[in-house]
Amino acid sequence: MMWILLSACWLAAGCSSIDDDRTDCGEEEEELQLDYELRLVTNMTTELQTQLTTITEVGVANALKTHLEDIFSDFAHDIDLSFYDTEGDKGVLYHKSDVIDANQTTYTLTLPMNKYMHLAVANLVNNAIVDLEDEQHSYSSKLQQQEGNALDSHTTGLFTARQPMEVLSGVSQVFNVHLYMANSAVALVLDTKGHEYTDLKVYATGFATQFNISDSVYVYPEASPLIRANKVDTGNDLLCYCSVNFPSRDEAPAGTDTIWQLKVYLTNLDGSITETTLDVKEPLKAGDLRIIKGELDDEGAVRPYGSTVGASVQLDWNSGGSYDPEL
Repeated sequence: MMWILLSACWLAAGCSSIDDDRTDCGEEEEELQLDYELRLVTNMTTELQTQLTTITEVGVANALKTHLEDIFSDFAHDIDLSFYDTEGDKGVLYHKSDVIDANQTTYTLTLPMNKYMHLAVANLVNNAIVDLEDEQHSYSSKLQQQEGNALDSHTTGLFTARQPMEVLSGVSQVFNVHLYMANSAVALVLDTKGHEYTDLKVYATGFATQFNISDSVYVYPEASPLIRANKVDTGNDLLCYCSVNFPSRDEAPAGTDTIWQLKVYLTNLDGSITETTLDVKEPLKAGDLRIIKGELDDEGAVRPYGSTVGASVQLDWNSGGSYDPEL
């Protein structure tokens, strides 16, 4: 487990909102301390060590670890903090965003006596695929992935927290706020077995597109978008493609045993495209990395290793047309 500590004692003033001048408001204010921990709880090290064990695979593991260093990281570039009323429309009373680029940062704050719902998000600024939306009210604040049928991978590890707090009179208070990772990653490692091809694309699908921060609930669309997996330079003959996305459901939808999928499109030398759909029956949790291994057969189809991943293949997919689904 890795973490960063962000200590905060903030000074602010407000009447209808905390940013306003409170000199004539007559409301009692109290200073408090907030300690923030960005906690990286992940299976990445275990997954790399148990799934990639041969000399060649260890080279892939090292390359994949480097590729994901900005995702599974204990470093916060930016932080967004909101304090909400717990009565009425639960609107925001105080908001602060800051670029910190450090393991520690200190603010000072004095809040009016009140009950608050505090929401925090880290590492949004450099993630163009996910936005913080509807943050004017605690119940509607959410991380929203961009719309589209085919999207790029997330580019940062996203962390969130929710913390009810009550500011009391005449009491020295310290609130500990723990931020946990909200997205995850998938990697496909392939042995080509000498099969020649001109192009290969990998997509992951079956994941959430929205995360409601206040109740820590993911939202899954009826038709999940495809998330493009990026090619990782392994330095050897094995191929590796990696996507970063929100987690999957915990269980498969009714009528199927597949929770999420990888779709692989390989263009053969004759121009035909082989489509392989890999059906994964185990959930992908927030903060986790899942590695799937397999090999190519003579027709360019992916044959996965292990019994928890199924495969279906369509040869000469799309009659040899190019594939980049900007649908």
